[in-house]
Amino acid sequence: MDTKELLKKVRQIELSIRGVVNEVFAGEYHSVFKGRGMEFAEVREYQPGDDVRTIDWNVSARMNHPYVKVFDEERELTVMILFDASSSENFGSRKQMKGDVAVEIAALLASSAIRNNDKVGLIIFSDKIEKFVPPRKGRKHILRVIRELLYFSSRPELETAAKTDLSVVLEYLNQILKRRATVFLISDFLAKGFEKDLQVANKRHDLVAIHLIDPLEMQLPNVGLIELEDLETGETVLLDTAVSEIRETVSENASEEKLKLEKLFKSIGIDYVDIYTDRSYVQPLTRFFRMRAKRFH
Repeated sequence: MDTKELLKKVRQIELSIRGVVNEVFAGEYHSVFKGRGMEFAEVREYQPGDDVRTIDWNVSARMNHPYVKVFDEERELTVMILFDASSSENFGSRKQMKGDVAVEIAALLASSAIRNNDKVGLIIFSDKIEKFVPPRKGRKHILRVIRELLYFSSRPELETAAKTDLSVVLEYLNQILKRRATVFLISDFLAKGFEKDLQVANKRHDLVAIHLIDPLEMQLPNVGLIELEDLETGETVLLDTAVSEIRETVSENASEEKLKLEKLFKSIGIDYVDIYTDRSYVQPLTRFFRMRAKRFH
């Protein structure tokens, strides 16, 4: 994708998500994600019912009357988007590939954060760290984030397939980010052995998993002989989809893996959203934000 084409695509993405950000996500995002904590605002005289733990003993001693500290919620967040750019994201059986949907979701979340005056950072990964964009504010920064997302999602296929290594990105996140952040991990989670790193990252940050799923991964159609290729290993397998037992086995295995992933998220206490590439991502994300808002308020 040349520079002119890239800039045109950036503009298209920006326009396509603007309405959703303005109409749906601005309020939902603001109500769900809180700041890092509380910052000191002022002192005032103690009133009946105030928490005695907030008494400022130095001021109280000087004024010969109890005074309490007043705190404001620190609204500014650091939002990190972890974006899976591995080869499996280049798969899609419908209008859009998983990677295309992932770009739009990442751009949507980043734009919502910027509108809320939060800092946004980006880590693009496969089986290694492909790109790190430090957290910053502002519209120019968001356009840069979208440009990077589009560039890495539209690269020609690599000579060697890029695998998904979630441990790599989670370890990197924990190294570079010392303060608590809201982290959106956008991936199809076709990886192994990342459970411990996921648990560590979730203790340090507010981690949300965005799970990308193509319907063909869950249910094969009856179309006779087909050759399937694993985009991350390059291995191919020939399947006769006319055989119902084969279709059922594929479906059962996929459901089992999905259930295993859901159990992992729940056991660690990670919020997650399933996004199917053949449906709108707006409804499940909005539903997730509203459910989370009820839980935290």
